[in-house]
Amino acid sequence: MKYSLNFKNNSSQKGNVCIYQTDPDLGVHDVMSLAWFAKSAYPTTNILFQWQIDYCYTWSRQGILKPGIIYEAAQTWVADLTNKNAIDFIKDTSLDAYSFENQTAGSEDGSLYINEKRNVGANECSVGIGMSGNGTFVVNSQPNMQLQFTPHPKYWITFGTFTQGEVLDLEKITATAQEIAFPVNQYNLEVTLNEDNTWTVG
Repeated sequence: MKYSLNFKNNSSQKGNVCIYQTDPDLGVHDVMSLAWFAKSAYPTTNILFQWQIDYCYTWSRQGILKPGIIYEAAQTWVADLTNKNAIDFIKDTSLDAYSFENQTAGSEDGSLYINEKRNVGANECSVGIGMSGNGTFVVNSQPNMQLQFTPHPKYWITFGTFTQGEVLDLEKITATAQEIAFPVNQYNLEVTLNEDNTWTVG
């Protein structure tokens, strides 16, 4: 099922509209939210965002991630919550290279598992999950760890200066962001940034 969000900028501001996800019950400590989608928007413009609930695994070799850094995926593998919901993250020391491998069914449906192998370098990489091909949640790598992501995402929209893939500082942006909740059996929403920089959803 395809979800559609039509954004209209009725404010006097030009900038970037950003959609991101949060999930307090995701099950992974110290996880970071990424700018899932980000597009530039002048006043009076309309921008359409579309996605499907298609999960993926993702990793990047950028060292320690922190807010403001742009996450750049080195590898993305399709995942689902049943048949292909576990994967190994390995380091080939002979090549000094990382990769996903051995994608299988996990121990429980409804979760996505990433098994970080023993020789994975601490904080050398970041690993996580995404949706519709773009990263949503990542965490800094650690050796010999099993990460269990149990996604029940909430969607948010915000406006300012953002780049797609940016590691977000949720404490700074949540106050002016707007949660987006799709009613049951509804897959299209109109979201407007008003003249006073408040939001209207509906």
